[in-house]
Amino acid sequence: MKNYYDLLGVPKTANEDDIKKAFRKLAHKYHPDKKGGDEAKFKEVSEAYAVLSDQKKRAEYDTYGKTFAGGGGPQQGGFGGFDFSNFSAGGGPSFGGQQFEFDLGDIFGDVFGGGQTRTRRGRDISIDIELSFRESIFGAERRVLLSKMSACDVCDGTGAKSGSKTISCTTCNGKGEIRESRNSFFGTFSSSRPCPRCRGRGEIPESPCEACRGEGTRKREEEIHVVVPSGVEDGEMIRMPGRGEAAAGAGAGDLYVKLHIKSDAKFSRDGNNLLTSLPIKLTDALLGGEYLLHTLEGQETIRVPGGVVHGETIRVRGRGVPYGRGNRGDLHVRIDIEFPKKLSHSARELIEKLRSEGL
Repeated sequence: MKNYYDLLGVPKTANEDDIKKAFRKLAHKYHPDKKGGDEAKFKEVSEAYAVLSDQKKRAEYDTYGKTFAGGGGPQQGGFGGFDFSNFSAGGGPSFGGQQFEFDLGDIFGDVFGGGQTRTRRGRDISIDIELSFRESIFGAERRVLLSKMSACDVCDGTGAKSGSKTISCTTCNGKGEIRESRNSFFGTFSSSRPCPRCRGRGEIPESPCEACRGEGTRKREEEIHVVVPSGVEDGEMIRMPGRGEAAAGAGAGDLYVKLHIKSDAKFSRDGNNLLTSLPIKLTDALLGGEYLLHTLEGQETIRVPGGVVHGETIRVRGRGVPYGRGNRGDLHVRIDIEFPKKLSHSARELIEKLRSEGL
């Protein structure tokens, strides 16, 4: 008898998810209903999965190298008691004569077009917004007009004509989904899909809305209010749940707003700090002085200490990027000393005197 772990290509330490993923891959590959399938291989991997996916049978197999049905003696013949003889009749496999029905829509959903019901919703959409550098630091608001599938504004998304009521869908009996049972080579399994008549809502309008023809959605222009928080960076995305396109009988998708930030001639950003430069005169670099500094909030006076060197940085606290609750980074001011290109005769004499004094 072949080793079940080897059949699925997983180690003995594999967890339930690893075993299920391995089986799904092999079952899709070998299923007889698919072109190029292999019935013998499919039976082998199916048997391996049936044992290793069951905690009790897996423990018995790991201990004894076989499984025992109902606590009895070891199963004889076939694949350790896993009987496929009933498959030709459309039934399920059996252990020790006991037949099992599998609900494996999650495994074979893409093979048969079925599968477990998944949450349906409308399409996600994305837009681009351009911000100034200052807006990216302190936040901004935009109102954007989008043309998209939205809930019908005439019937408020119900699909029913004004004054009309909705009635239970007779196709799905108000459940919103159609359940189907299919017989395959592996056995009988169930799947569900949204009801095509009521689009998963379980109800249909007695008299359809004329604007949306009973769909509950229609393409129209909708104004979206976008609030951009402070401290955003270039290329950042803002997700707005439920502001994407609407779908009949389902929730709306999401709107993604991509931010594009313009560069600034005076400021740049380094994390939560802002960077700028301040040109000063040579005499002020030697003796110190006061200058008007441009910040994102206006002008303020800054004191340049005497003896400052070219390229030195002065930090102005609390003038950087807002973050957290009431916190802000700093503004780092790079000192650029402006050296005169030409000197007057008197200025040259003064500098020569300073040099003679060793300065």
